[in-house]
Amino acid sequence: MGPPKNKKFSDPKVSVIVEPQINLLLILTNQEDQELVLPLMRPLGQTYSALSLEKAIQLIQQKNFQVIVVDYTLGRYSLLKGIVPRETSVIITGNSDQSVKLCLQDWPPRRYVDAQPFPYSERSTIAFKKALQRAIDHALLLEETNRLRRIVERQEVEIQETYHQIREIKETINEYIVKEIEKRVALESQFIWFRKEKQKIEEILKKLHKAHDVTDLLDIVYDIKEIIGSQGISLYLVEENDSYGKFLKPLVWNNKILSYPDISSHIVLLETMDYAAFTAKTGTEVNSHSSEFDKRLSTRYKNQLGYELKNLLSVPIRHDEEVIGVLEVYNKLPSPGDKSKHFSREDEEILARLSEHIGIAITKLNLIQYDALTGLLRPEPFFDKIIQKIKTESKRRQENSAYALVMGDVDWFKHYNDRNGHEAGNRLLRELSRVLKTSTRDEDLLCRYGGEEFLFFLTGIKTPEEAFSFTERIRKNVEEYYFDNQEFQPNHNLTMSFGITFFTKDRFPNPHLITKQDLIKLANEADVALAQAKGKRTALSPLSPGEKPGPPKNKICLYQPPHSSSSEPVLLQTIDSTVERERRRFPRYYTSTLMIFKMDGFQKISKTVNLSLGGAKILTDIPLPEKKEISLILVLGNKAFQCGGKVIYCQPGNQNFTHQYLTGIEFLDLSLKDRHSLEEYFNSLNLTPSRFS
Repeated sequence: MGPPKNKKFSDPKVSVIVEPQINLLLILTNQEDQELVLPLMRPLGQTYSALSLEKAIQLIQQKNFQVIVVDYTLGRYSLLKGIVPRETSVIITGNSDQSVKLCLQDWPPRRYVDAQPFPYSERSTIAFKKALQRAIDHALLLEETNRLRRIVERQEVEIQETYHQIREIKETINEYIVKEIEKRVALESQFIWFRKEKQKIEEILKKLHKAHDVTDLLDIVYDIKEIIGSQGISLYLVEENDSYGKFLKPLVWNNKILSYPDISSHIVLLETMDYAAFTAKTGTEVNSHSSEFDKRLSTRYKNQLGYELKNLLSVPIRHDEEVIGVLEVYNKLPSPGDKSKHFSREDEEILARLSEHIGIAITKLNLIQYDALTGLLRPEPFFDKIIQKIKTESKRRQENSAYALVMGDVDWFKHYNDRNGHEAGNRLLRELSRVLKTSTRDEDLLCRYGGEEFLFFLTGIKTPEEAFSFTERIRKNVEEYYFDNQEFQPNHNLTMSFGITFFTKDRFPNPHLITKQDLIKLANEADVALAQAKGKRTALSPLSPGEKPGPPKNKICLYQPPHSSSSEPVLLQTIDSTVERERRRFPRYYTSTLMIFKMDGFQKISKTVNLSLGGAKILTDIPLPEKKEISLILVLGNKAFQCGGKVIYCQPGNQNFTHQYLTGIEFLDLSLKDRHSLEEYFNSLNLTPSRFS
């Protein structure tokens, strides 16, 4: 790795392009720890080190550092406040993962601070390098934004000075000269228009820098369309699979953010004669003033745009040197500062510059591996990670390893889309993805398999019943969560059905030679079980003459191989249907915070699964008696308060969890001040709550 490429800065009054000087500072009190981290930092820029805070302060006063890596014992905000500039990225490190994370919470949200434990392993070393590169990118982007702001401020002063000069001259010269000066004022007005356009570019850069998910990124596309002045705009990502080879998948096509069903009809194969395909394949810009006789004017532009394509500008989106996408605009609209009917050289430079920052945002959001709509893994990297997990466990000779592939599908999703529209369907899938992620463990994998289908890989599962038990918890979490407009669904609730296929390493002749096709076959088995759970029939289990359709949806079905005693998937009944459901009188937020509870003279530390003004669901390693009153201390960021609580229910969890029980707690004696603290905490999360049941 080396310093970031394509990030040269230029002085507006000097034509020479200056490479940014990247300075990195390491603050560790232990020489051995410094020798562990310094080799990772040196390839990225000029690296300095300090064994004490006093030495570090001296260096900070002498140098402008883009990134400071500091031990958590010295990295608290109270120690470094006023010492570290706001433009500098900070990485907290140390040999204690918990202490590093606690130190991170001490910093205000407006500062760029990351937490990375010492890189003792190959995996943590890779994560540490990526964190360093992200911190450098952030610092350089912030420096460039500040530079643009200073340029704009200087220009405002110059315009004011020019305006006052014109007023003085008008008082002393004749009418002819006044007219000439008025022409100059018109030019100054034009200059002001250009300055406003530069301010818009600065705002776009800020939004790209702050983009937290793909929705933020796609919203910026419309700002780009406005700044370029075009009739239409499209954004594509380069993808590859066995069916198509390399192709362009449009996230935005002609001003419209595409929903999943529409994407497949707009994909562009890289081998076709097409403007966007040409840009992706060659990595070169296309500025076509007239497309009438250009062979790259493919039929999709003629048939799908909805208007005549008069001119086009297409630029590549890169990550390092690799083309990862294409940004394309259609039909130049004349502006006050430019009467041209074609995209100018300045338009090319602006679009190319913005595409660089879009590439950084795409890389930060990791849209290469993750689904753009939901943020979940895409199928290809999902299967790659499964193969890696199975091979790793085989090398460790874990003979008892067993797994489950679970396919889940939203019940009556087409009905939801038809009634509420594709945009509402997209919002539903994004919110559902958050619920599914909070319902799985760190060691599990989850991907969006297509449309409203999701695929889970569960590891450490010993029996089919255990796989069912875990899947039942996922199904129940979805059933109990409130989604907008769910009351208009056929069963007055939004639910999911699931199909499970359980397998061990013995399923494969040689686990080291497992392929994606092997996993796809397993996924197909889960799909067969899913069809049974949804009340459908497949070639394995067709309806007999006169037989009625299967059971209602919102079920779980386990796949049984054909060679077993039953040739069709078996529907398992709910293992524990007697658990009392928590009544949701208040909106529930899926957030994990520390909670300390005292009962019968002992004290335990736990964490919440979800939280509301009325109570919380927590993880415990001991069973708590129902209706038992306990004393609670709830930690909310840098605040904590004490109140009473009562156990509503306590149900067993999966035995592979660190905590064995899921316990529902109702708050007692919650003061008005504590209630306000909870409400402030919920507002700071920026999460969509679960509503009333």
